[in-house]
Amino acid sequence: MTEQTKHDKILDALQTLLKNKNIEMISVREIAQTAGIGKASVYHYFPSKDAILEALLERTYQDSIETAKSLAEQTNTSCHKRLAMLFEVCRNTSNSYIGLRKISTQVGIQEKAYIHHKFIHYLIGELTPIVMEILKQGIEHKELVCDDPKMLAELILIIITVKLDNSLSPCDPLEMQQFMREFILLLEKGTDAKQSALNFLTEQKMNI
Repeated sequence: MTEQTKHDKILDALQTLLKNKNIEMISVREIAQTAGIGKASVYHYFPSKDAILEALLERTYQDSIETAKSLAEQTNTSCHKRLAMLFEVCRNTSNSYIGLRKISTQVGIQEKAYIHHKFIHYLIGELTPIVMEILKQGIEHKELVCDDPKMLAELILIIITVKLDNSLSPCDPLEMQQFMREFILLLEKGTDAKQSALNFLTEQKMNI
């Protein structure tokens, strides 16, 4: 068995176990048994169960993150269009997360909150530098004005990943449209963007 195969088997084992058990009820020994390898081998790859969960999240969203990174390199495309494409990636990534969080009908509120926190933390951490780079390029091409691209990138991502996920603060489609219209107005005024340049945000679908 190759090193990569063992690594993937450990992640597959945790994903399988999460179908019927809460994360706190799953032991490293159980993960090892499900993977068909020794417990010591699990610790060779991961220092803790928490690290295994983080690696599972990373694997789940790897393709989406790579797509997002490629958008930052498309400098011939306007920053607004690239942001629209990137937010579509966010929406698809959120859908993937929903598939992951629904793997167990036994998962309680605390469990969902814990995994959701991991999802948000990972996605914002990975995407902030990408969105920041796109914003910097928009500033250079005079498509927008912004004193702190990093803070703006984090603000945008918090809205996109938390609000559009529609699980922490649920709302109906009409309320979501109203919320996004207000968010667009704030962004347009705050960045001196052309009016309606950010209207693509109203087309983002929320997850219900």
